[in-house]
Order: sequence, then C-alpha cells, then structure tokens
Amino acid sequence: MGRFLQIAGLAVGLAGLILQFAITIPASMAAGRSLLGSIVFYFSFFTILTNIAAVLVHVALLSSTSHAWVSAFASPRLRGGVAVAISVVAIVYLVVLAPLWRPQGMFLLCDILLHYAAPVLFVLWWLTAGAKGTSRWSDIAAWLVYPVFYIAYTLARAPFAGEVPYPFLDAGKNGYVGVAASTFGVAALFVVLGVCFVAADKVIGRRRAGKAQTN
Repeated sequence: MGRFLQIAGLAVGLAGLILQFAITIPASMAAGRSLLGSIVFYFSFFTILTNIAAVLVHVALLSSTSHAWVSAFASPRLRGGVAVAISVVAIVYLVVLAPLWRPQGMFLLCDILLHYAAPVLFVLWWLTAGAKGTSRWSDIAAWLVYPVFYIAYTLARAPFAGEVPYPFLDAGKNGYVGVAASTFGVAALFVVLGVCFVAADKVIGRRRAGKAQTN
C-alpha cells in the first residue's frame, strides 16, 4: 500500500505541476508579464514549491541514485516537514482561498490535483510508510523555517514585483496589521500541525517497535 500511494502521489504531483506550468505561463504572459517574469510568478506560490518538495521526496525514495541532494529529501525528518507543509497547503486553500475564486477547465483540474489529491496522497503515504518514529519536538522549529522564509521573501519581493501570490499577503489591501495577523495565523497552523505530526510519528514508531518485538 505504501509503495502504491507513493507512486500515485508522484504521478499526481508531477501531472499537476507540469499542467499548471503549461497553462500558467501563457496566461501570465497574456496578462503582460515577460517569459522570465511568468516563470518567476509560477514559482512564487507556496503550493507549487511544496508540491515540488513532495515530488522530490517520492523521487528520492524511489530512485537508486545516491546524489547528496536526493538523499536529503529521503530523510525521515524532512519528509515529516513536507507532510506538515502540504497539509497547510490543503487547509489554507480549502478554508481561505477556494471561496475567493471559481477556476474553470484545466485550472480547476490543477487545483484539484495540487490542493487536494497530492496532499491527501502524501499524508496517507506518510502515515502508512513514510513515518519512521524518528521525529523530535525540536523538528517543529526547523520545519517552521520554510514558511517563515517564504513569507519574508514574498513580502520583500512585493514592492518590486507589484504583486503577491496570495490575497491575504497584500499589504495594500489588508494593511500591514492584516498581513501580520494572516502570517501569524499560518505560522500557528503550521506549529499545531507540526505537533500533531510529531505526536503521530512517535505513536507509529512505538507501534512498529512493539510489533517487531512481538515477531
């Protein structure tokens, strides 16, 4: 089951990322961005970056290569962080972003693949085979570096790019207090999910250790 979920997650993630790239670049250029600007715009989304990380975890574990960067994504503690991040992707989209727009056609398909299908498959795989009982409470702080860095980069880029990838990060419309509140909310969600995933990892590790002793 674990391998099936991993292969399915890899296929869904890759399909979503490639299709999203294929439809985003032309639409972005039609909106007035250059090719380079459109590519930067595509990679400015937390959803895209996190789904890429999930794909790299699957590739690292399914591949026979021993390159250092591949091995890094195979780390049990790193995949726990990716599980938290991709859960944040699904929850924030479902609660905050989905009510704000109604995608159609291929954009709707990409939304389903990247915001629902890929996160569910990754978390199910993690619970089934990815968790190894090695997560520590201190990992939560390390996992939090990713969203904090992302938000800092996004806010620093906004004055130069004239845009933000998500409306709740728009200081012009929401004010800096509103953006700060949204940022704190996302960080708090990340921490809460981190606690849940570390706790789940510890439970899974104890159960597997118990079964190993019984056998």
